[in-house]
Amino acid sequence: MKNIFLAVATSLLLSPTAFSQKVTFEEYTLENGLHVILQQDKSAPIISTSVMYHVGTKDENPERTGFAHFFEHLLFEGTKNIGRGEWMKIVSGNGGINNANTSVDRTYFYEVFPSNNLELGLWMEAERMLHPVINQIGVNTQKEVVKEEKRLKVDNQPYGNVIKEVKSNLFKKHPYRWDIDGSMEHIDAATLEEFQAFNKKFYIPNNAVLVVAGNFEMEQAIKWIKKYYDPIKKGTPIERKFDKEDPITQTIKARFEDANIQIPAIVAAYRTPSMKTQDARVLEMISTLLSDGKSSRLYKKIVDDKKMALQIGAFTMNQEDYGMYVLYGLPLGENSTESILKEVDAEIVKLQTELISEKDFQKLQNNIESEFVNNNATVEGIAENLATYYLLYGDVNLINTDIDAYRSITREDIQTVAKKYLNPNQRLLLDYVPAKDKSQN
Repeated sequence: MKNIFLAVATSLLLSPTAFSQKVTFEEYTLENGLHVILQQDKSAPIISTSVMYHVGTKDENPERTGFAHFFEHLLFEGTKNIGRGEWMKIVSGNGGINNANTSVDRTYFYEVFPSNNLELGLWMEAERMLHPVINQIGVNTQKEVVKEEKRLKVDNQPYGNVIKEVKSNLFKKHPYRWDIDGSMEHIDAATLEEFQAFNKKFYIPNNAVLVVAGNFEMEQAIKWIKKYYDPIKKGTPIERKFDKEDPITQTIKARFEDANIQIPAIVAAYRTPSMKTQDARVLEMISTLLSDGKSSRLYKKIVDDKKMALQIGAFTMNQEDYGMYVLYGLPLGENSTESILKEVDAEIVKLQTELISEKDFQKLQNNIESEFVNNNATVEGIAENLATYYLLYGDVNLINTDIDAYRSITREDIQTVAKKYLNPNQRLLLDYVPAKDKSQN
């Protein structure tokens, strides 16, 4: 969704909080199953109201993919008491900003207001949950919106289909196998009744967490939450049972032609464990070591020193059930994708056979700690992390203690995890190449 920038400066709304101290919070659950987290911080005159729903692309019917992302847009269409097209106007007219985002596991909506608008923020999210208007006009409108977004971000974007192709090859059973945008054919074929049923099933209080963070009075917030959220009825409990993936025991080879590129890319991707595991944290540190910044191992060796690649990188995609670890490179000049992969593999073998130096390890720890602090440097950032730790990890206090899990990682752990997950027979090799007619121009 588009950000709304208003009369109150964004620098005020997203002002940093002093995260050198422990994040204190209160949490409780309403009778309808809605979990509530309250985090009071009076250092700046702002508040954030947010709701995270435990619904993402993995909850979709394989014949109706793209619904979760579609609802990220559709649920701004209006409610019983908020007219169509009025949501953004109300937010901006009261000095706030709002946004939403969807992942494979959850959908997140939030507003950030000056602190005197807490009741407004609570009422609006309650309206979204209790009284959404899901009609043919809104569905038709948002179909065009998501189609245009997909054209801009995926179909017409150079390398825009990389993640889609990685997912479809790494996952054969689990619903992570399709991307967030899903199929536009599925969206077009869906009936109004199917959209209404999806809303009724997933956007319910017992499948959500409400977070209030910032400058507010605790007693007053609790009263308003009771007023606006208690009347919402509990939905039918959601049961999830996904097929488990078979281990990858030999290299998966795939090829994709992209009409938007002129330079081929090599992509090596590995299926990794749930983000809730310690191994996932170690893989995140490995990603930082290999490709975070120009001083990282891959960039310094392949781009700076050997000048073999225009771009090189690695990143983790942390997810609730399985994760992904993705390496990629774009060759420079006469260098081939095969030669880049050889250099990348050499660095992985080094991780598997040699302990990283104490100096590199200390730098890595510093980077991780800095990222942890930055992720909790704004009221909105804290609110989203509180929601995520509750909904996907099952432990809100990880907002304070997760850094200790990273601190406990040793050099030996990095070597062990690299040996466990980053082997050639456990990965996808994707040749991402220019479309034939494009390369011949």
